[in-house]
Amino acid sequence: MKVRETGWFKEMKKYSIVVEKTGTGYSAYSPGLDGCVATGGTREELEREMQEAIAFHLEGMAQNGGKIPEPLAYSTYVEVPAQAR
Repeated sequence: MKVRETGWFKEMKKYSIVVEKTGTGYSAYSPGLDGCVATGGTREELEREMQEAIAFHLEGMAQNGGKIPEPLAYSTYVEVPAQAR
């Protein structure tokens, strides 16, 4: 994936995103980056949009003197019985 070049990037970091299927495509947010959301008609479009949303969000934080948060969230799956009792 290509990140837009703004000159303020010093290193690359990986932030997790939560993707949800919607009636018109996909939506996503990034835990730990309040208000950082994106939508897309396809998964590929959503991932591009989310990458730009995160970069824009972090750039705004840096320009306002904020600290860039470390990516701390992760996701996993847990297994549960398919039928409720």
